[in-house]
Amino acid sequence: MNVVSPRVRAAVFAVAVMMVACLGGRLLFGRGESPIQTDLLAMLPPTERHPMAEMAVDRLAHANGDRMVLLLESTDDEHARAAARLLGKQLGADPAFSSVVAELPDFDLEAMLAPYLAHRFQLLNDQDRASLVRAGFDPAQALAKRLNEPFLAGVGIRLQDDPFGWMQHWLDGAPWTRSPLMPEDDLLTAHRGDLTYVLVMANLHGSSYDDGIQRASLAALERASIAMRQQFPDVTMSRTGAVFYAAAARAGAERDVHLVSVVSTAGIALLLLWAFRSVRPLWVAFLSTAMGVVCALTVTLLVFGQIHLLTLVFGAALLGEAVDYSIQYLCARSHAGATWRPLDGLRQVRPALWLALATSVLGYSLLAAMPFPALRQMACFAVVGMLAACLSVFWLLPALLQGPARRPMSVSLVTLAHHLQRRVVALTSGKRRGVLALILLVVAAPGWWRLGHDDDIHLLVSPPPELQAQESHIRDITGLGNGSQFYLVHGLDEEQVLQREEALAVRLQAMVNQGALESWTGLASMVPSLERQRADHALLKPFFVDTGNLRTTLTGAGLKPGVVDAYLAAWPGTSLRLRDWLTWPIAVPFRDLWLDGGAEGVASIVLPQGATDVALLGAAADGLEGVELVDKPASVSDLFGRYRRLASGWLLAATALVGLVFAWRYRRGAWRVLAPSVLGMGLSLSALGYLGQPLTLFHWMALMLVLGVGANYAVFLREGEPHVRHRPGASFAGVLLSALTAWLSFGLLSLSTLPALQHFGITLLLGIGFTVICVPIATPVTEHDTNA
Repeated sequence: MNVVSPRVRAAVFAVAVMMVACLGGRLLFGRGESPIQTDLLAMLPPTERHPMAEMAVDRLAHANGDRMVLLLESTDDEHARAAARLLGKQLGADPAFSSVVAELPDFDLEAMLAPYLAHRFQLLNDQDRASLVRAGFDPAQALAKRLNEPFLAGVGIRLQDDPFGWMQHWLDGAPWTRSPLMPEDDLLTAHRGDLTYVLVMANLHGSSYDDGIQRASLAALERASIAMRQQFPDVTMSRTGAVFYAAAARAGAERDVHLVSVVSTAGIALLLLWAFRSVRPLWVAFLSTAMGVVCALTVTLLVFGQIHLLTLVFGAALLGEAVDYSIQYLCARSHAGATWRPLDGLRQVRPALWLALATSVLGYSLLAAMPFPALRQMACFAVVGMLAACLSVFWLLPALLQGPARRPMSVSLVTLAHHLQRRVVALTSGKRRGVLALILLVVAAPGWWRLGHDDDIHLLVSPPPELQAQESHIRDITGLGNGSQFYLVHGLDEEQVLQREEALAVRLQAMVNQGALESWTGLASMVPSLERQRADHALLKPFFVDTGNLRTTLTGAGLKPGVVDAYLAAWPGTSLRLRDWLTWPIAVPFRDLWLDGGAEGVASIVLPQGATDVALLGAAADGLEGVELVDKPASVSDLFGRYRRLASGWLLAATALVGLVFAWRYRRGAWRVLAPSVLGMGLSLSALGYLGQPLTLFHWMALMLVLGVGANYAVFLREGEPHVRHRPGASFAGVLLSALTAWLSFGLLSLSTLPALQHFGITLLLGIGFTVICVPIATPVTEHDTNA
């Protein structure tokens, strides 16, 4: 191979990476909406048994996703209303919002309810149904009762259209009559104690997860809030909406990325300058790492079309591990002195780098087996980043580092490494090995005993407590349901679904009567099944068979003949069908409760309100065909638990697989190369127990990475030791340098705002620390052990 070959390969590699970088820039900035995914729910996997349940989860999560819900409150009634009008006016004038609802538009509730009149003889509530079934029902008595309280009915059916009040009674039980919010002075208002609450809603001019939309809408709200507070300082505002959660998630991730990338970059730069005492190794190492990160970002966007916040923060921490490959090459150059030959150095480190890459890829590939989109993205990002960084050492660095190093590696670092290596080797040799093992067992066992577990969904999705408190407050005042728990009622057609929902409604009403539930919202309370409508119609039929008697009763009560004629002519009416009702204006707020799954059938969503006992909610669905309680947080937590229990088995399998690779390479000396990782993982688990950290899926995933990282360090020492016999401790100094960079980067994840990354960071902080202390065990101490 001639001297031009490394330069040609470097040029080809550089051009390829530049093309990848251009593609990455196009994917990241050239497609309009940002591909950075701030929707926390997008990180969650499908967990529900019925395919339509996932559709329902997504429907509820995004039904109001592109709007702000604002609740103003004050002890001064007039101030609360005036502040709502001012806020609505300010927001409505801003282009960030497509529409704002503060003052209600003029509408005719009677006109909205008018379509029900054609179906009035098919709609009875439970009380009227029971009265009609009982013997001795007197229609004249029911008519007299209705005539004596014509103004007590809630929503507007004229007396002449419903003289017996049957339809009025049915409408009084409809969901829209149970809301604490009522139109007052053209504003949606609620009262509790001496406080007045007014609701304002603002629809965004785009997606809540678009960075530009977020910034514009939040800035507009801040300006409007300042103007409102200046005039009405006694009015306070609560807010909720996907835009607030998305913005908080983005801000937290940006903070994490800046913290990890800036601090780790600065720390790694100082470490490399101290170790190599030259700027050239520093920029070469960072160039190699940057190429890995650019390739990782581009491939992740190509494969997934977007990138999660979790992946971005994790990718920033990957810097500390991706730089390992170039560090080993730089160490080989530093130790070679004047005899340095780039290709000889490459042949020297190639076996170690390939083995290290294989163990790292194995550890990260296990993440891809998880059903969580964010973890799969992290696995893809890491594998591609590691591969690109390693290839850059083979293809790029030999051309950039033609000449020998001007100065050898820091003497103090090598001396420290040599001293530590000798101590560890001495403690793990001969009879001392057994004594040390016993001491470690005694020290670690109590920590293992204290270990527990935690599978809470909030380990992955943890919204700010302040936003959660405000959302809970708004839900409590307005009566809006909690979309994370609902009933899915599914069937072959709309009739079957409505019948099944009516069976569920019987149990829910019993819970209401017992005080275990405030109310519920379901379609069957607005559109009964055809079976129920026919039964109700049959109950009324005997009174309309003899129209003469009915006419006499009505006219005797004082109704005009024309009114009586119109009422009798409306009999028998028609049945109300769900597909027709969904087109009515009054159905608009409830259309998201109906799902058409095509080949999967159809389904409705029933929203319980005011229940805190999940077991009681689940019991209401027990034994009802086609009815199930969907509890997304609990489903994801169950999935966390299942995979956490499997993770320990996967870790054992991965350890055995790495052990087989080492046995092939190192024969009887394989245990020495594997021991640091095993000890690092065991001691990390013990430390987590002492720290009171319950084990989660993410701790186990981090331990798999500890296995890969620890195996890397042991391989680096084992493979590098024969080449630096002239400088004891030099090989372990390179390992220490790699460990310090990884420790710095991954350790900063323990400060992340995302709990999952915190657990990654803490575990890797412990694992890398324990592992690197144990790495000298891999030192070849006998001629037989060095057989490769």
